[in-house]
Amino acid sequence: MISSPDMASYEVEHNVPKSDPNAPSNPPRRPDLSTFFSTLEHVDTSNVSNEHATPIPSDVAAAFRTLGEAFQRMRMYRSGEGPLDGMIESLLADAETPPKEVKGVSQGFLDELERVPNKILKKSMDCPICGNAFLEDEYPLVVRLPCNKNHMFDLECIAPWLKLHATCPLDRKDLVKEKAPPPPPKDEEEDGEWDDMYA
Repeated sequence: MISSPDMASYEVEHNVPKSDPNAPSNPPRRPDLSTFFSTLEHVDTSNVSNEHATPIPSDVAAAFRTLGEAFQRMRMYRSGEGPLDGMIESLLADAETPPKEVKGVSQGFLDELERVPNKILKKSMDCPICGNAFLEDEYPLVVRLPCNKNHMFDLECIAPWLKLHATCPLDRKDLVKEKAPPPPPKDEEEDGEWDDMYA
């Protein structure tokens, strides 16, 4: 392995020298969520074939805590109040008393969320979670939640929340409602027709 004496003077994420005048001066759009997603792998049972598999409570608490702490770091760069405050409070409360299982959405649900075309985004529109204007991102990936046509988020911001909570952070509506089972097929005898063959 080749090591350079200057390695400590480089930013890990972009490999840009810290003293470089071209280095980004703005804070990152979002905190690094790699720890959250690696923890989530231990508690997400949405793709597990064993219906009796349950995650370890300490892992569940860690998932909620790491996302809550990441959102707290994001909150430092926001001004004013917004849904992020309530989300942080909810995540940290769940970390203190973790649920037995994570009731978030599946990856399939996230993949099927409506994508908002960039051409309808306006400069004044921003993500309710990170507070950044959608169009500040070079390649914005904005999704609309099914609960309200105005509930649009950066996918990178809303996906972690939805993996732990299947609710919209703005109106707390459940996004994955249990579908009622289909009615049983009508029995031919109930139609009033009589079949002499079976009489």
